[in-house]
Formats: sequence, C-alpha cells, structure tokens
Amino acid sequence: MAPRYIIAIDNGSQSTKVSIIDSDGEVVCEARQALRPSNTPRPGVVEHPDDDIWDSIGAASRAAMAQFDGDPADIAGVGLCTIRFCRAMLRADGSLASPVLSWMDERVSRPYVPDDPSVRYVTTSSGYVTHRLTGEFRDTAANYQGVWPISTDRWAWLDDSEGFADYGIDRSMLVELVMPGELLGAVTAGAARHTGIRSGTPVFATANDKAVEALGSGLRSPDELLVSLGTYIAAMSLGTANRTDASGFWSNFASTPRDYLYESHGVRRGMWMVSWWRDILGAEVLGGAALAGLSPDQFLDSGAALVSPGSDGLMVMLDWLAPTDQPFRKGSILGFDARHGRFHVHRAILEGIALTMARHSRVMARELKRDFTQLILSGGGAQSPLFAQIFADVFDLPVTRSTVTNGAGLGAAICAAVGSALHPSWDEAVARMVHWREPVTPISANHERYLQLSEVYDVVPQFTDAIYRSSFEIFH
Repeated sequence: MAPRYIIAIDNGSQSTKVSIIDSDGEVVCEARQALRPSNTPRPGVVEHPDDDIWDSIGAASRAAMAQFDGDPADIAGVGLCTIRFCRAMLRADGSLASPVLSWMDERVSRPYVPDDPSVRYVTTSSGYVTHRLTGEFRDTAANYQGVWPISTDRWAWLDDSEGFADYGIDRSMLVELVMPGELLGAVTAGAARHTGIRSGTPVFATANDKAVEALGSGLRSPDELLVSLGTYIAAMSLGTANRTDASGFWSNFASTPRDYLYESHGVRRGMWMVSWWRDILGAEVLGGAALAGLSPDQFLDSGAALVSPGSDGLMVMLDWLAPTDQPFRKGSILGFDARHGRFHVHRAILEGIALTMARHSRVMARELKRDFTQLILSGGGAQSPLFAQIFADVFDLPVTRSTVTNGAGLGAAICAAVGSALHPSWDEAVARMVHWREPVTPISANHERYLQLSEVYDVVPQFTDAIYRSSFEIFH
C-alpha cells in the first residue's frame, strides 16, 4: 500500500512553516518563510504588510514541495492553521481591502467599524487564507475568539436576540463556519501555481493556533497541563464545558469539535524576550558559540546551566509588552550585583517565564479544582534541556515533550488526517502521530529554592506598579 501524506500549514506570528508529514507523524520535509516586520505607523496599530501572509505561505509551500520526492497524488489533504485574534477585511473577490490586523493591534479588541465601503467580508486570517487556497468563503468556527458575534456554546454565529448588532458587522459580511476536521474546500488552480500544491487537494479546517498546537503536542487528558512556549506563552488544559464564569483562565475553542481548551493568563512577547537578550549580546554570543561549535541559544544555555537556580538573586519581570488592561506595566530586571553577567540574565529570563507561568497555572488549577500530574512543553523553547529542567523544578512535575519542534504543524496534520479518514478518530490519530522524548524529572533541592524565590517574585508587581503608573503619565 502506498504511503499517505498530509501537508500542514502553520502560519505563526513570526514565520510560516509548511511541513509534509506521513500518517505516522514523521516529518518528511519542511520549509519556513519569515514574515516581514509588522507595520506600526502609530501606537496601537500593528498590521501585516501588503499580502505578506499569503506570500509567505506560497514561498514556504513551494520550498517544501520542491523537497518532496513522493507522489503528490498520495497527499491526502492540507491542514490549515493560522495566527489567532487577527482580522482580515476582504473585497467581494476575496482580495484584501486593507492589511491584515495583527493580534497585537488594539483594533481587534474592539467591535468592527464599517468605515470602508469596499469591504464585503470581515473574517480571520484563516478565513482569508481559506479563500486564497480554495476560492470558498468558509472558515473554522474554532478560530473566532475575541470580538466576534459568535456563540461559544454553539460554535455558530449569534442570533439577533443574542446581541449580534453590538459587534458592528452585518450578517452578510460573515463567512460560513465549519468544525475542526471538516472540509474547507479544494486547492484551486491559481493556488496550486502559487503554492506548488496539487490542484484539487482537499483542505481541512483546524482551529486557532494555540488549540492546534495543544493537539499536536499530545494534550488529551484533564490531569495534563501544557505550557506553550511561543511569542505568546500560555498554560492550557482540556475540558468539555464552556466555562464563562472563570477569572483565572478563559475558555478557548479546542481543536476537537465541541471541546474546550482552558487557557491561563500568559506572557506577551514571551520567547521574544529570549531572542531579544541573545540579539542584544550580538557578536559576543556569535563568537563564543562558533568557538564552542554550538548555536547561539545553545551557547547561552550552556553558560546559564552553570549558574545556580535563582540566578544569585537576579529576577526578570516580563512585561516587555504590557497587558491591554494595564498599559502602564513595564519589564524589569531586578537584583543586580557584581556576580551577575550575561548568563545570569539569560537564566533569569527563563526562570521568570517559568515562575510566572507557575503562578498563572496555580490560579487556573484552583478554579478548575484539578491537580495536574504531568507537564507538557511545546514550542521552540521546549527544545532546550535547560528550560525543560527549570520548568520541571519550578512546577515540581515531570516534563514531557514531543519529538517534533512544531506542535501546531503536527496538530494541523492530525486535523487533516481525521478529516480525510487517514485515521478513524482523534484519539487514534494522536496515538499514531505524536511521539515522546524521555521525560525530565524535577530535582527536589532546586524546587525548594524556587519555592522560596516565588514568594518574593510574586509580590514584586505590588511595588513596581506604582512606579510605572507614575512614569506612564510622563511618557504616554
């Protein structure tokens, strides 16, 4: 029997990744295309320039297909996953009426304002890309979180009696909704020329990028906690009820129909912080890494691994991108003395992420009345042995990680594998396609140190908030 494959499109905040994955979850080939820097002409405005999302999907798809030496007829489908909380305004022909609004654009947190008569449809980034791929005005229901007229109970557009008019969008401007794993359409001849994907290949719905990542990272049990280490870092757990009454977490659509993903408060620009510090060090790190035969990140990890847990009192507070409801907040690096150097700062950033997510996860666990027994890490940061050990020590839980680096890509492939009947169920698809590394176990002495540190770390904002409120008045 000929092997079967799935194409997974993962359009993220910083790049588009396209992978060709077989029915056992093995990545056959993949390619990545960086997104261009966002347009930020004034505070609060963050737009994807020109047609950058579609251009990046085309470039990454063509590069991945050029590496594929199998028969394109054996590709069972495409799983499409894009950035959540974006907004795309389309003309009647499906072209962009204006640039796609990033999830960081403050306008996506407000109802749509109909100020452009050329706009015929208002949709998400996945709705836009679906049209470019298939010609259909259709989208996954599971990518409509934020300010949209959708019933999160029914996974369907609101009725008029449910406050539909409050969202500023005419009903005729909305696209058809389908569930994760359902058919969006087939690749058109024009999209085939743009992407290199065979015309007529079925395209299947997934969900929002965090939910797809959770599926591809193997999150399937309520006693498991997943921490997604991406540009936005959040902790997640699965459930079947739409919990709209919670204060320490919110209910997101899961990547399996009618399930929910409980998502904690998070860290905005989370892993961006790690890259920020690496890039600030510049040639110093590049030279040291080259001499050691390591990547820059591995070089920083190797030095930080020699720093004792707690970074000799150095603490990093992570509000480099302030929460929208607390715009005065700023990031801080506290506790410098003569012992501290570049590796201390690197480790303190990693510890700050883990300590912050432990605090948010404790709040979520109390509200859910759950005791988590397993911690799953996903995203690029999960590949770091040091980071995995820090998380194990802070949470005092064993840490597991998938063998793939792109959980959202594998999750998109799983959705398409179920939709195309490559696997008969969600559970069987996950069991066949997700593979695990050896778990990382916590070190008790390190955990005790982090328990002590967390008592200090958790109260720091009580003191710094007053300072940053005052400075906010000066600089904004």
